[in-house]
Amino acid sequence: MSDSFVSVVSLPDFSLWGKMRRAGNLVSFGLEITARCNNNCRHCYINLPADDKEAQKKELSLKQIEKIAEEAVSLGALWCLITGGEPLLRKDFFDIYIALKKKGLLVSVFTNAALISEKHIKLFKEYPPRDIEVTVYGVTPETYKRVTRRRGSFRPFMRGLNLLLENGVRVRLKAMALRSNVSELPVIAAFCRQRTKDYFRFDPFLHLRFDRNSERNREIKSERLSARKIVAIEQQDPQRSQALEKSCDKLINLEASHVNCNHLFHCGTGNGSFAVSYDGLFRLCSSLWHADCLYDLKIGTLSEACRSFVPKVRDMRSNREEFLKKCHKCQIINLCLWCPAHSDLESGRLDEPIDYFCQVAHARVERLTENKALPVAAS
Repeated sequence: MSDSFVSVVSLPDFSLWGKMRRAGNLVSFGLEITARCNNNCRHCYINLPADDKEAQKKELSLKQIEKIAEEAVSLGALWCLITGGEPLLRKDFFDIYIALKKKGLLVSVFTNAALISEKHIKLFKEYPPRDIEVTVYGVTPETYKRVTRRRGSFRPFMRGLNLLLENGVRVRLKAMALRSNVSELPVIAAFCRQRTKDYFRFDPFLHLRFDRNSERNREIKSERLSARKIVAIEQQDPQRSQALEKSCDKLINLEASHVNCNHLFHCGTGNGSFAVSYDGLFRLCSSLWHADCLYDLKIGTLSEACRSFVPKVRDMRSNREEFLKKCHKCQIINLCLWCPAHSDLESGRLDEPIDYFCQVAHARVERLTENKALPVAAS
């Protein structure tokens, strides 16, 4: 039999996802099964103490998670992300994971890998995950400790990561670019790419706390890199800089601005995906924590949230002149870190222009212009 019609496509690139989203079908969802974490990272937006009893009491039960997953599957969902906090802190993690797999879902897990054990390896071999995504905060004990603020945190991270890799579990690696690890970032990138040939990403954007803790938010802001430093590290990373240059014609265009309407949301939030907090709050995306954009799944149903609540949120509008003139019609908004969700976390408003985001966007434009990826600097 000829194999001329057979090709291999990675799951993220599978065209069916885009077709389903465009048709308005549910494709995926994220479950933050805990807000607790065994680390205390300086930049993190969701890391309550591992022994926080109040947070633990609020966590969705296995039965509640199964109900949400069953509804999601009935609405068409194919893929679920288990995240936190650190999801492996849940004593019933194994039951949650197996329950989701038995619903027929592709399952991904975000973890810091420090709690990975032989028992987890056995689970992942028997019920293979779509992938396990591990964040690498540093590749030396000193840097790793500086970010996580946990003495001896590097050794369990390396042990857990090596267990995954040595046993053939599909691992993706990512890094956060912070002041506390930026000097080590090129080494972190090399470390990651040596271990995962298909995938590595780093994120320079640190968004603020879901619980709006002012002291922790000041700390997060202190870890943010300047706009010029962000574009410098993007330029130093060939894969990142080439991707920006290749797609800049899509990132900067007149269609990116919305001069004829006052809708807040022009992204794909809520189209084909949703996120659920550890205590059962439905959101259109993981960053959206505005009070008017939360739906309690402990009281209502997922089908009601998708059918009625999502359109209501997506129809939210602003008549604020500063926002409409500055952000809403901006041609480089796709190079910006701004969105209504991040605006709310920064300011308490869904329609607040944020200077830091604007600085990053313009610094990226300046660098793209210097590299002749753009003919002239966009304004």
